[in-house]
Amino acid sequence: MRLLFFITISIHLQFMNTLHTPQRWLAAGHFFVPAGRVKLRLATAIAALAGALALALGVAAPAHSAGAAAQSQELPASVKAALKKLEIAPEAVTAYVAPVDAQQPARLAWQGQREMNPASVMKLVTTYAALEQLGPAYVWRTPLYLDGQIEGGTLRGNVYLRGVGDPKLVSERLWLLLGRLYGLGVRVIVGDIIVDRSAFTLPAHDPGAFDNEPYRPYNVGPDALLINYNSQVLAFVPDVQAGVARIHYELPMGNMQLPSSVPLAPAGTACQSVRSHLQLQWDDANTMRLSGQYPARCGVLHWPMALPEPERFAHRAVEGMWRSMGAALTGTVRDGRVPEHLSPVWDTVSPALAEVVRDTNKYSNNVMAQQLLLTLGKEQVDNPSFNGGRNAIASWWSQRWPHNRPPVIDNGAGLSRQARISAQAMGQMLQSAWASPVMAEFIASLPIAGTDGTMRRSKTRAHAHLKTGSLRDANAIAGYVLGASGQRYVVVAFINHPKAGQARPALDALVDWAGEQ
Repeated sequence: MRLLFFITISIHLQFMNTLHTPQRWLAAGHFFVPAGRVKLRLATAIAALAGALALALGVAAPAHSAGAAAQSQELPASVKAALKKLEIAPEAVTAYVAPVDAQQPARLAWQGQREMNPASVMKLVTTYAALEQLGPAYVWRTPLYLDGQIEGGTLRGNVYLRGVGDPKLVSERLWLLLGRLYGLGVRVIVGDIIVDRSAFTLPAHDPGAFDNEPYRPYNVGPDALLINYNSQVLAFVPDVQAGVARIHYELPMGNMQLPSSVPLAPAGTACQSVRSHLQLQWDDANTMRLSGQYPARCGVLHWPMALPEPERFAHRAVEGMWRSMGAALTGTVRDGRVPEHLSPVWDTVSPALAEVVRDTNKYSNNVMAQQLLLTLGKEQVDNPSFNGGRNAIASWWSQRWPHNRPPVIDNGAGLSRQARISAQAMGQMLQSAWASPVMAEFIASLPIAGTDGTMRRSKTRAHAHLKTGSLRDANAIAGYVLGASGQRYVVVAFINHPKAGQARPALDALVDWAGEQ
């Protein structure tokens, strides 16, 4: 009886505390938690104390593990209806929906422990691991060395540029890096520019191996000196009076013949996509040819593309940028190693990891994710290779979630037929991320439904931060959804099926269902 008395007093105190809980903002700074959820908090407090009362009376309390509470649930009716319309069996789907508080039971765990291909959603594992292990303020410093003397506007000797794996060494930063040399008055380099790309240990990369699309930027491979994502961007600017669309190249390239314009299509021609109007052909690795006509009604459009011989991309970019400044080079740009006796004269510092992670997830950048995986291998296990990165993540995962098998992460980007993880494991990782010190940086990297990134055109009605992923036979989504009750949920779903590419309505239906909870 004395125990029952104390339990009764505890329930009363929980009730009073609930009534006086003030409104507050979560650490992320952009998710508001209403204080008026008295009923929900009171119900939670009473449920917890009722369990204690049941134990005191010798009555078995019901189990509330995430799996036990939700495994018997079926997919929501709206999701099943969408799948039926698409002729996709529910067995091709795995889904997990649970409150961000890992202590609360899951709402849905449909085949939750079945491992499937998550496509680009795998980037969430890579980026969260990077934030936790490297820290959101981590940066890459790309140094430049001089091995020679500057005399009257001439550098007599070599320039060395050491790649360190910076995922965001874009054209503007390359211009600033070489511009400092130009700013010293150097107009001629009597020697070579030598690029050191030895920081990573990489296998040979065939950009056409995945889907026979070698010139698509998403197939670019990683590089210790990755310049402008190893991609060129063409901007087409209509000049109606001249009857052509002028072409502006984002990155000047050395030793390449590139067209300066293409003819305009007849007036009134409807605009579709650049690739539907123009055809790309490489006569050889140094000569690009574009055929077709560009509709003036398209206005200014951009066409990002990878180039032939990606192993020479850095050479061409460095030489092209130096010569575009009006400077000269008597030698060549080539691979090599920085001599041990040299010290850097300056470097270029990347944006902080938090910004890199944001770009990686918002725009699902494959090569940036691979650069992160390789950096994890280099920094965490002193093995700057894909195996090193995988080992770093497997070790981190085993420490954080020992009850879940480490994911099959492959290249860390999700551009893989072998990558595997279960929806429940991904969901539990997202629950941990919500309670992590890097929660704000991680969640801010996820596309906002209907607003930006890969979710910009989403038709879901829910308030959500979600990462998408799609391959030929895989479609996926994972992230956070704010429910109508004020509760926030982790939502994960993977569809592996020949018709997965058409399955976005089913995933939207699941997100909407979570938003209604």
